[in-house]
Amino acid sequence: MKLPFHNSHLRSLAMWCLTVLALFIQGCSSTKNGTEDGSIGESELVTSSPDKSLSVEFGLTDGEIAFYTVSKNDTLVLEQSRLGIMREDADFSQGLKLASVSEVEPVQDKYEILTAKRRVNTYNANRRTYHLANAAGEKMDIIFQVSNDGVAFRYYFPGNSSEVKKISDELTSFNFKADAKGWLQPMSDAKTGWSRTNPSYEEHYKKGIPVGTPSPFEAGWVYPALFQTGNHWVLITESAPEGTYSGTRLHQESPAGEYTIDFPQETEKMPGGVLNPESALPWYTPWRILAVGSLKTFTESTLGTDLATPAVSMDQDFIKPGQASWSWVLLKDDSTTFEVQKRFIDYAADMNWEYTLIDATWDTMIGYNKIKELADYAKTKNVGLLLWYNSNGTWNDAPQTPRHQMLMHESRMKEFKRISDMGIKGVKVDFFGGDGQSVMQYYSDILKDAAANNLLVNFHGSTLPRGLQRTYPNLMTSEAIKGYEFITFDQGNADEAPSHGAMLPFTRNVFDPMDFTPLSLHIIPNIERRTTVGHELALSVLFMSGIQHYAETDQGMKHVPSYVKDFLREVPAVWDDTRFVDGFPGKLAVIARKAGDRWYVAGINGENTAKSINIDLSFLGDKQGTLITDDSGKGAFRNAAVDLGNSRTQKIELKPNGGFVMVF
Repeated sequence: MKLPFHNSHLRSLAMWCLTVLALFIQGCSSTKNGTEDGSIGESELVTSSPDKSLSVEFGLTDGEIAFYTVSKNDTLVLEQSRLGIMREDADFSQGLKLASVSEVEPVQDKYEILTAKRRVNTYNANRRTYHLANAAGEKMDIIFQVSNDGVAFRYYFPGNSSEVKKISDELTSFNFKADAKGWLQPMSDAKTGWSRTNPSYEEHYKKGIPVGTPSPFEAGWVYPALFQTGNHWVLITESAPEGTYSGTRLHQESPAGEYTIDFPQETEKMPGGVLNPESALPWYTPWRILAVGSLKTFTESTLGTDLATPAVSMDQDFIKPGQASWSWVLLKDDSTTFEVQKRFIDYAADMNWEYTLIDATWDTMIGYNKIKELADYAKTKNVGLLLWYNSNGTWNDAPQTPRHQMLMHESRMKEFKRISDMGIKGVKVDFFGGDGQSVMQYYSDILKDAAANNLLVNFHGSTLPRGLQRTYPNLMTSEAIKGYEFITFDQGNADEAPSHGAMLPFTRNVFDPMDFTPLSLHIIPNIERRTTVGHELALSVLFMSGIQHYAETDQGMKHVPSYVKDFLREVPAVWDDTRFVDGFPGKLAVIARKAGDRWYVAGINGENTAKSINIDLSFLGDKQGTLITDDSGKGAFRNAAVDLGNSRTQKIELKPNGGFVMVF
């Protein structure tokens, strides 16, 4: 009988067997930790968070394989998991010796960011470094940083080399107990889908599946990956590789609940470009990030940007988050005309929104001269224009124009200068080619050149940002999600929309801005919307994006009450704080966000059953506010006053697939 194993399956199975054997050997004899004379104490193998609630333990098996475990309040949440790297010139997967261990060093950081759940953020952690050497005496460090909300670690290769080193495999794993469950999005296989444009992080989540369930695609699972183990939750992601590493994902197979790092598929690279990680020394790999605790822990955490590379030097005066009108999502290609776009500029001005996005084929259907005319007109309305571009060269077949302008530094700079001089405020770049190292570098190159021309950037058909918005503050948002356009394509996506939306505050949108393009309050052509209008309105607060591109048209907006329009005229684009209020992935999400002296509370029901919930708003004090939610009629709103003076707990009646917003 022929076994249907691919190389990736064999690699995963072999590594699992090696790990089991190594851990068995460890259980039969003492663990080798530290130098041969035993001078490194047990306490030096544990690094704890500042509040002592979270700890990571490092060790070496008798087979000299590096591993770690993670505990929360003395409960093991991650069992013994692999560490190690295979370089083409050196093996750091086994035969390792622990040369020395650093003292614990406090890490403190404070930064401001406009495209996150909190404008001003502080990060406090404890760092410890393990200095290792392989059998040949070559060196590798493993650096752990433990904060109150999570664990982060990365590899470091010291020294200096003119020769480029290449990594063939990263053996990092995340080993969960057998009864743990996962909320995971499959990674689509490269060059599949419409015009070979995958992967674009555009699949529905598998919810509450047993760990060890294989991904339906060979490409594996995307970040962030969410797990529940016992009473604790673990959210796994990584920091942006910044051109010296590929983007990674979790392997398709996870025997016995052990998930391993996997590299991109062979075609996920620029033509002639680099796929897997390579760099001269010294070389830091991206952070592997695990937020650990309750749902509240990571919905309020900023670990994804805390561990990102700090902002590069750039003029930031042009960086203005906001809201945008956008014709294409409901009206499609035929709306990309001069007259329709002028109408949508008027619409944005009436709604007090900062931008209008003009989508694909504007160069042929409107033309540069008329775009300049629209930009001049928009300026009189205090509205900025954003223009769409196709990123591709030959790696997919997407035909929309403008094409090829983004491929080279020279052509980008020429085009960016041209449109910046016309008064254009930003670009939307679509149809990227995967997560290979050369493609990840392409993202950074576009952001650098856009910043040099005072242009904001929105990536579509793209990878997860991984905190890149902190490094390049002109990155306003990225799609990397099965967003609203898919609801307009197919009734099946519309049917899934309520549960899908209730997943995203706990996964995709936890750390990174997300261009879901929410909000339909009237009619979706040829589609029956399953969400209520209250649900739709709540997405304007629940979903976080530096520029929120709204799906609803000017004509559809004529059918909603004036108080709903006023709410959408005032909803902020920059948040000062975020609080988790209630929820469960795929079922319910209630989040509070603060801007200035106002709090916005938004909630959605992800299930087709009515719910009565009591939400604790005691953190708001005795404030008075307003509620907008669903009325009894189909597609109808109602509003009411809310007074927290007598009771800090509010009872909310949610319709099936319904929602609400409150403003205090």
